[in-house]
Amino acid sequence: MAVDLDEPVDPAVLDAAVRHARACDRLLVGITGAAGAGARNEAGVLAAALDMTLVDRGSQANDRPFVPVPDPAVALAEVEAAVTANPQAALVLAGLLRTTETLPVRDALEVESLAYSTLLGGAEFHRWLAARGPRPQLPPVPDPVLVARSGDDLEVTLNRPSRRNAYDRQMRDALVEALHLAALDDTISRVVLTGAGPAFCSGGDLDEFGTAPDPVTAHLVRTRAGAGRLLHELRDRMQVEVHGTCVGSGIELPAFAGTVLAAPDTTFRLPEVGMGLIPGAGGTVSIPRRIGRWRTLYLAVTDSVLDAPTALTWGLVDALGPTDDRQPPVPQDGSSETLRPQP
Repeated sequence: MAVDLDEPVDPAVLDAAVRHARACDRLLVGITGAAGAGARNEAGVLAAALDMTLVDRGSQANDRPFVPVPDPAVALAEVEAAVTANPQAALVLAGLLRTTETLPVRDALEVESLAYSTLLGGAEFHRWLAARGPRPQLPPVPDPVLVARSGDDLEVTLNRPSRRNAYDRQMRDALVEALHLAALDDTISRVVLTGAGPAFCSGGDLDEFGTAPDPVTAHLVRTRAGAGRLLHELRDRMQVEVHGTCVGSGIELPAFAGTVLAAPDTTFRLPEVGMGLIPGAGGTVSIPRRIGRWRTLYLAVTDSVLDAPTALTWGLVDALGPTDDRQPPVPQDGSSETLRPQP
């Protein structure tokens, strides 16, 4: 349902609209074409109660509930088409973002995983699986994650460059082991996570989608063996340097870190709703805490490509810099220790 925020309304009507919006079980999208009209008057209160509000990019509406777009009417049509294609995933995501907005991170991750597991059994995901067809299983990579200690820094590198660091079980387990190492060693003052090759991480390995034995097992693995919770716990010591294409988990996981540095040409995408799913690597928890639930929903529903300068403006990343040619720190004793977590 689209809500026109440019029309002036009586304060009593506005109060009633806010109450109904907060209790509504439909996806509510505000739209405003006037320069900053929605941000400058009482309609901004209503925008906060909606699922997202599309606003002209030239306006002064910079608050999180507003999604700046070149043409709000065109963007509304794109949102409608995406929701029509996968209504179950879109509605589950919108409700989840509202529900977990104020939950502690640990609890929010639990709820995200339950929602994700539910959609694994849904018709939309199985339709996507059938259209994709069978995928051959590739041989495992010997060292999917490289870990090196240099002074007080622990450098962790995603190491499947030939697959653009697609995030599979093997990489997940090795990353979690490296993060456990940092969590247990308080002499490590900083953890730097990077990715080898042309992209930091191209998202979950599509060859593994739909291969979990059952949704319950998938839920327990995501919550008990996932990296999101550890990244959150290490956030004050965590710096992630991203570059190239960052898809799905390629931005969901970095968003937990205290500092995210992006190369100027980095791009970000959340394609899961188009697969009948939702972000499942912690993205419904980490990303809204950086850019708000409204912009998170827009990115996930439309699968829009977000460039690095916009990501910086929104707060998805903290700084832009040349991360692709970053040199590792020189150890104080002139040596370095390289560790290779076992998958």
